[in-house]
Amino acid sequence: MDITKVAKKSGVAASTLRYYEERGLIHSIGRQGLRRVFDDNILQRLALIALGQSAGFTLDEIALMLGDQRKPEIDRARLQQKADELDKKIKQLTSMRDGLRHVAVCSAPSHLECPKFRRLMGLAAAGKLKSN
Repeated sequence: MDITKVAKKSGVAASTLRYYEERGLIHSIGRQGLRRVFDDNILQRLALIALGQSAGFTLDEIALMLGDQRKPEIDRARLQQKADELDKKIKQLTSMRDGLRHVAVCSAPSHLECPKFRRLMGLAAAGKLKSN
């Protein structure tokens, strides 16, 4: 399948496909004129890349898990670790959301007089509310 068809079927821009190839995430099997040609498994591989990115894996991490072109070598322990990271992130974001909702309707005369708002400020100042 040439790069134009892959881009059309996958929704991944041709420039991104070239970048993924440069990074070693995918490999073309040759050329048809000036166009790269890919194996039939390319769409599945691109779907795995998209899933990995959605889960928060970096392209380097995804490349390690994809392994050779025929069979991904997905590290189950790494998946568990990422799930634990997401649990931590969910707890942080839930706490932030709840705090913001409280502060939005707080009856204190000013935000600075609201104990929850002051606690949020303290956590932010201590670097405990980072969103990365």
